[in-house]
Amino acid sequence: MKTYIFHVQGMHCKACELLMETELAELSKVSKIKASLSRSAVEVTGDFGAFSPGEIASLLSQKVEGHGYKITLERAVSAGAWSEFKYALSIAIVFALAFFLLQKAGIVNFVSVDDISYGTAFVIGIIASLSTCMAVVGGVLLSVSATYAKEGDRTKPQILFHIGRIVSFFIFGGIIGSLGSAFALNATGTFVLSLIVGIVMLVLGLNLLDVLSITKKFQPAMPRFISERALGISKWNHRLTPLLIGAATFFLPCGFTQSMQIFTLSTGSFMEGALTMLVFALGTLPVLALISFSSFKIGSSSKSGIFFKTAGIIVILFALMNILASFAAIGVIPPLLNI
Repeated sequence: MKTYIFHVQGMHCKACELLMETELAELSKVSKIKASLSRSAVEVTGDFGAFSPGEIASLLSQKVEGHGYKITLERAVSAGAWSEFKYALSIAIVFALAFFLLQKAGIVNFVSVDDISYGTAFVIGIIASLSTCMAVVGGVLLSVSATYAKEGDRTKPQILFHIGRIVSFFIFGGIIGSLGSAFALNATGTFVLSLIVGIVMLVLGLNLLDVLSITKKFQPAMPRFISERALGISKWNHRLTPLLIGAATFFLPCGFTQSMQIFTLSTGSFMEGALTMLVFALGTLPVLALISFSSFKIGSSSKSGIFFKTAGIIVILFALMNILASFAAIGVIPPLLNI
């Protein structure tokens, strides 16, 4: 048994840690695995025989490259990383203009904890589904698909997975909304909560850009033991397991989901909280459904860098507007763009 430390490209959030550890643990030569977002590295212990460190890195990389990760001996910077920004920025500008027009029409609104429209929750769901923060959900979904495809039943488990996910987001969203009613937030409480959401989203956006390694140290996540137990449901052998796995995705470490959960807490209402999380889950459904019934994987696409950077820029926009709205709500600065 020997322990090796390799560098990882493509890690953006805590979900990446969980997904990488789950995937690499399936290799027979691996006995222990520990991924680190803050270091963009993975520590592997196992018996690899006469394999050289380079060969081991290649073996590990093949296992996770479908999710958009690359494992190497040396820290590397993608040659196309900066060139991808010009495309990402152009797409993000078009999105921002479209969002601004929809906001003027009253269909969506810039993120603010005391006023978030269902249209906004749906848009955030779409953005989440196009980022690696949904990687662990997509990974679990692919695992479910592969497992039941071997048994000749692929469609029914996928449908059960999506039903479980949508229903759980509605129910747990309502529970969080109800819990929020106990806090009865005043203006100061709303300001603090809104500021926290803005900071969480800002860190998430910067991590998606993958240009500052220091921000990865500050990415918040749900307690690890909850996420691990939620993911552990996938090992149960029962015909309703896909339904339970879908329900458990509410507790997986997705920064977007956690931001929406904080928003939901501020609603102070079961129905508003339930509908907010339901609409967010519906926003993620198109891409997740595409993953279910096709070979589509954003991470393995040659344009994945553009996807992630576009999502990062848009999330940073949401974060900054939320922070500005927070200060505008308490009168520190004048309202901006009617938010």
